[in-house]
Amino acid sequence: MMDEIKEHDPKNRTDYMEYLPGMEQLEDSDIGKQVIARMEAYDYDRYTAQDVKAALAKNVCTPEDFGALLSPAGMPFLEEMAQRAQEETRKHFGNSVYLFTPLYIANHCENYCIYCGFNCHNQIKRARLNEEEIEKEMQAIAKTGLQEVLILTGESRKMSDVHYIGEACKIARKYFKVIGLEVYPMNSDEYAYLHECGADYVTVFQETYHAEKYETLHLAGHKRVFPYRLNAQERALRGGMRGVGFAALLGLDDFRKDAFATGYHAYLLQRKYPHAEIAFSCPRLRPIINNEKINPRDVHEPQLLQVIMAYRIFMPYASITISTRECARVRDHVIQIAATKISAGVSVGVGEHIEENGNVGDAQFEISDGRSVEEVYQAIGAQGLQPVMSDYIYV
Repeated sequence: MMDEIKEHDPKNRTDYMEYLPGMEQLEDSDIGKQVIARMEAYDYDRYTAQDVKAALAKNVCTPEDFGALLSPAGMPFLEEMAQRAQEETRKHFGNSVYLFTPLYIANHCENYCIYCGFNCHNQIKRARLNEEEIEKEMQAIAKTGLQEVLILTGESRKMSDVHYIGEACKIARKYFKVIGLEVYPMNSDEYAYLHECGADYVTVFQETYHAEKYETLHLAGHKRVFPYRLNAQERALRGGMRGVGFAALLGLDDFRKDAFATGYHAYLLQRKYPHAEIAFSCPRLRPIINNEKINPRDVHEPQLLQVIMAYRIFMPYASITISTRECARVRDHVIQIAATKISAGVSVGVGEHIEENGNVGDAQFEISDGRSVEEVYQAIGAQGLQPVMSDYIYV
């Protein structure tokens, strides 16, 4: 991989802070700039135990309190944070835990992100499902009882254009009540089109909010343009999406600063768009094909739990997803405390839900929890929680 990196002359790379032609700029919004400024000013080492105690004692936490909960000073208070997080979870979500599964319909990608299995220089088997194959995959998923699907592609406008994704949404509407998208960032009019096709929400991983680090990780492709990705959720909301999801890929850079920026980003958009449904994911790095050494930097289970619980206490009404990047033990523990959505029956390869499907593409990363929908459903019930497939009714 390092040889491939050297092949790219930095002088020929796109300026990662400059928009490319066709990329929509939100001239009337400074939320992205606010997020970066607040993150850069965030000094987590200045917080004390008293700051953490004060944050836990408040009914409503401020961004400053959120910073305290994420700080190293918060680590000795994980039990107190867990109790508060569980209290907020039960208050806003009861015992409900929502199930969904991701569906990868293509893995072609035009970006060179050095930590991702889909990156354009990684020698993997590429695939793109046609409409018939997409429908068969969705039929197989729907037979498990799931009513929510998250549609994913690699980031290639050429191989997975907006119309292609829109057709997938139309097919999904036949089988599912809730449809999410995790695809490349788009303009607001494109998000509006996909919303008309049936999409309900959009999730975008910023990966890291540290711009200079972001530049070293994204060497080519549209994803290299940092501000365009940063403002994707706001464009999605302007395009009519009901909800937006936020995440940093924990372990790429300083996870405390990235987690703070993620939470503050969601907080500002919630204030500006009060109707928006807000969701967090808390992914850690996972090994990928041709690079098994990729692992999260300094983000162990206690630190992961701290981030998840801080999100819950700061924004108690937000949905929090725990994915199969984590093992079954961690996932079962986290849904008792703070997570309200869990994936099940997961495949992160293309075309793997149908055994006889010959059009199969390699996975984006290794999963850690391979349990079926039924197994996850039973595990939720065994903890005294209520597994929920969907609570949306369309009239």
